[in-house]
Amino acid sequence: MGDWSFTAIAEPWWPFVFILLAGWLPTDIWRYLGVLSAGRIDEHSPFAALARTIATSLVAAVIAQLVLFPTGSLAAIAPLIRIGALAAGFVAYLLSGRRILVAILIAEAILISGAMLT
Repeated sequence: MGDWSFTAIAEPWWPFVFILLAGWLPTDIWRYLGVLSAGRIDEHSPFAALARTIATSLVAAVIAQLVLFPTGSLAAIAPLIRIGALAAGFVAYLLSGRRILVAILIAEAILISGAMLT
C-alpha cells in the first residue's frame, strides 16, 4: 500500500495554502470591505477626493517608472523616444477631448516607429 502519512498528503499542497493565506486573503479582505462600504461614502467627500488622488498618483508613479527605468524590450528604446511618446500621448489625449484610446494609439505608434528606427 502507498504512503498515507500526513507529509505525503500535505507536502505538495503547502505552497498553495501559504499563497492563499499569506497573499490572497489579506488583500481580498480589504477589497471586500471596500466594496461593502463604497455605497455609504459620499463621492464628493474629502475622503473620496483623497482616495482618488492617491490612486492617480500611484498610477502616475508606475507609468513614470516604466518610462524612465524600463526593463525588457522597452529598455532597448531610447529614453528620448519613450519620453516623447508619453508627451505626445498626453497631448493627443487633451486634443482629442480626453479619449484614452486615441492617446494610447498615438503613444504606441511613436514607440513602435522609434523601436523600428533604432
